[in-house]
Amino acid sequence: MDITTFSALAEPNRLRIVELLLDGPMTVGDIANRLGIRQPQASKHLHVLLDAGLVEVQPEANRRNYKLRLEPFQALDAWLETYRGVWDERFDALENYLQKLRAKENKPS
Repeated sequence: MDITTFSALAEPNRLRIVELLLDGPMTVGDIANRLGIRQPQASKHLHVLLDAGLVEVQPEANRRNYKLRLEPFQALDAWLETYRGVWDERFDALENYLQKLRAKENKPS
């Protein structure tokens, strides 16, 4: 997993751009309007996402549509998968502990 991915996604507007692009390709102007930011700001954020390999540009006539790249998100999911087993075990242990506490509380004195 590349640290660049985390750095790019750590900024709230860039994360919001990624969430917007889940619905499909968008232009810089559309993204800026949806986020309520100026177009130069949106362009700057898109440039960071582009450098991180999270988005790609599709030229269409005189427009540039940005869309998500699947591969970096698959890599992120694979990286997270290594931790899911640990999380599941810990949540199961917590659930068991909470059930024991509830049983003690509900036991008549």
